[in-house]
Amino acid sequence: MNHKAYQPKMPDRMEAVFDAAYLTFDLVAGILFFTMAQGRSLFILYGVLTLTLCGGDAFHLVPRIIRAVRGSSDRIKKQLGIGLQVSSITMTVFYIILLYVWKATFPQLQAPVAVEILIWLSAILRILICLLPQNNWCTDEGNPTLSVLRNAVFAFTGLGVIILYAISGNTGDYHMTRMVAAILISFGCYLPVTLFSKTKPKVGLLMIPKTCSYMWIIAMGLQLL
Repeated sequence: MNHKAYQPKMPDRMEAVFDAAYLTFDLVAGILFFTMAQGRSLFILYGVLTLTLCGGDAFHLVPRIIRAVRGSSDRIKKQLGIGLQVSSITMTVFYIILLYVWKATFPQLQAPVAVEILIWLSAILRILICLLPQNNWCTDEGNPTLSVLRNAVFAFTGLGVIILYAISGNTGDYHMTRMVAAILISFGCYLPVTLFSKTKPKVGLLMIPKTCSYMWIIAMGLQLL
């Protein structure tokens, strides 16, 4: 495509601004966690959590921003495919770290062994599936079967973390029951996009509330500072 001739439409500009704002929010929040942690492991974990999210999503969102501003190309399509693979893996790691954030937030509570096993096994299995070349990340078609499989497994990872925050409830008056709502919203928006966005592009709009739910998770950590 001739980038000079390409004129981004208003939805493209809005997407670019939203994605850039999201990545900036994550980066600033990550820096705040580390600079204000003062050796407290909980906020160091929140910093790692936030920068993992920011770094992984940047692999996918930066090419999307470039595409929105300059138009698509074969190079951008390849970068988007690789970025989607990277962000799928880092998103899984995000939930593993969230497990340890829960432990650091509620040291007086013991995570059920079965729940920890569920989180770890499902996360490892999803990462292994994401690494398979049969996913065809850089093609428009992808691999619908593996898409369903890796996201079904991912749902169990999210379920395990939801159970933990449901168990802790409002312990310590931290109001972290909101974490359950945020994770439910993120999965409720993310799964339809991954399953149906190729055939029904408008479903992709659900990525906006999904992204906002992750910002909410980070904001909960900032409130604890």
